[in-house]
Amino acid sequence: MSWFMDLDLSRRLERTEGAVTTSFPPVKQRLVPDCGATWHDFDGTYAIFDGVDSPLTQTFGLGLFATTTPALLSDIEAFFGERGAAVMHEVSPLAGVETSALLADRGYRPIEMSTVLVQDIAGSTVAPASQGLGVRTMQPPDRAAWIETSVAGWANDAMFAAIMRSIAEVASANDAMAHFLVERDGRPIATGSLGIHDGVAVLAGASTIPSARGLGAQALLLAARLAEAGRRGCQIAMMVTAPGSTSQRNAERRGFRVAYTRTKWRLEPGRQPQ
Repeated sequence: MSWFMDLDLSRRLERTEGAVTTSFPPVKQRLVPDCGATWHDFDGTYAIFDGVDSPLTQTFGLGLFATTTPALLSDIEAFFGERGAAVMHEVSPLAGVETSALLADRGYRPIEMSTVLVQDIAGSTVAPASQGLGVRTMQPPDRAAWIETSVAGWANDAMFAAIMRSIAEVASANDAMAHFLVERDGRPIATGSLGIHDGVAVLAGASTIPSARGLGAQALLLAARLAEAGRRGCQIAMMVTAPGSTSQRNAERRGFRVAYTRTKWRLEPGRQPQ
């Protein structure tokens, strides 16, 4: 790799995920006109509102592009507070301890950690052979099947499955992303998505129905998305997993490296910063 796990890389990765996520509110607003989905750029920190309960409702880039100050946080807090949402920041460790200390001082608490992994993209990637499996890009007639397959991958968590349905419906209508479908003997079993910004590809939306896990569907999806990213001129691919998870191990087996671990901070709605 010709780059290092430093501030410049973190800026590039966090800007990519933030920029791709900003493509969701316009689509959701079109599909659900009264939802109020929107986003705003606060001095390089992207604040996204996708609904009170949506995991997309948060910020990206805090502390990476401008110094985190009480005034900046007050403006962001007002953005979410006006919409009745908790304030959540996905924070890179490269934002510095000062950013985390200020969040703690204002009454935020850490609620989640995530591992950001990266890989060089060098030419096309050949998908591994998997008997009976095929991968292709989603076409308009496939949208309903893509949504149902994506949601089915989360069927073991009823609460999260409901949230995933809303996200899958918007994602599948989001032309800013490419969507992929794995089929087994002609039946859909897995889904994945690809977003691109400034030469960086973010691999997201991976889901496999429970009965088809362990067959190699995610390996096919990974290879297909990396190949497509290479064709579109990307130099770096990124993905985000839970720390130490099976997804992280699978990514590392396929050439990804851990860049850093982020912390998600939350301020409850209506709570006054200290």
